Amino acid sequence: MRGSDQDNGRENGDGANDDRRPIVPKSAKEALRPERVPEPVRRSKKAKSQFVIFLNFVMTLLVLGAVAVGGIYYYAKSSYDEPGPLTVNAEFTVREGAGVSTIARDLERNGIISDSRIFRYVTAAHLRSEGETLKAGDYEIKAGSSMADIAALLESGKSILYSISFPEGYTVQEVFDRLAADPNLSGDLPEELPPEGSLMPQTYRFSRGTDRTEIIDQMREGQQQLIDEIWLKRDQGLPIDNKEDFVTLASIVEKETGIASERPQVAAVFLNRLERGMRLQSDPTVIYGLFGGEGKPSDRPIYRSDLDKETPYNTYQISGLPPGPIANPGKAALEAVANPALTDDLYFVADGSGGHAFARTLDEHNANVRRWRRIEAERGSD
Repeated sequence: MRGSDQDNGRENGDGANDDRRPIVPKSAKEALRPERVPEPVRRSKKAKSQFVIFLNFVMTLLVLGAVAVGGIYYYAKSSYDEPGPLTVNAEFTVREGAGVSTIARDLERNGIISDSRIFRYVTAAHLRSEGETLKAGDYEIKAGSSMADIAALLESGKSILYSISFPEGYTVQEVFDRLAADPNLSGDLPEELPPEGSLMPQTYRFSRGTDRTEIIDQMREGQQQLIDEIWLKRDQGLPIDNKEDFVTLASIVEKETGIASERPQVAAVFLNRLERGMRLQSDPTVIYGLFGGEGKPSDRPIYRSDLDKETPYNTYQISGLPPGPIANPGKAALEAVANPALTDDLYFVADGSGGHAFARTLDEHNANVRRWRRIEAERGSD
């Protein structure tokens, strides 16, 4: 029976009656120690290696891509900033409405840049960021200019400026002839000529393709403003009634002498003669009456018979001023009439040096004329 009890005791001890096991008390330190957490399920080494390989592949692609982009950018920027292939200065025209692609292609075709693609992409990106455009016009590209230099020039719009000059004393017809002959201007001239004396003689600058009427408008506006300003500052008591007569006399002074210091004295002679009711007897008015704005042929002298021909402009035949200007007077001639020299001179004649000899009396004048004729005779005999 005891044996059975012992057997049962073993069975119970090994079986479900674990609560019969003796309780072993734990120390305070062991009771407070946290229980061990079970380890997580580990990924297989094979799965882990495949994921790492994929990540490494992606990172490698990103790095290589970044390096490639950086290399392309560095190459493009270096090429964009380095000196270009031009060895001498060249002119280049940007046509109206041309885009960056067209401009880049034309630049490369003319040997001004080495790579149109780099110019197109870098310039387009810059223009978008700045909100700018490349301006139409004619440009002078300096030798060795980089693509960056060229883009900045075309963006600035500082195109080549051409010039056209009209000397003082040109007639309106002569101005029109010069405008018509300039190949850098465009457009037709007006069919009707502006009034004589209404165009301001000076040098005008313009870009290629400027319409000829724009130059004419500038000349008319400038001359009118100049006449108004000088007329307001004229000496009081001049024997001139209006601005039209003022411009007419200035045009005669302009044609009589090319020496600036003489103009106030020449103006004084004509004003003194007007006050005394004397005829002006100016040779340039005779020439204008005979040939108009076309001018006298250079090889054609003035004959004595010309002085006797009656025309509205022949001041040997008419009293006072002619009906209008005989040329476009410049600023100096206008100022000379508005503020003439203080002199009683009534005559002048060439003195052989390019200037004139002035006289108060007819006797003095005749003596000057005889001196001038001797000089002419001496020159003719040489």
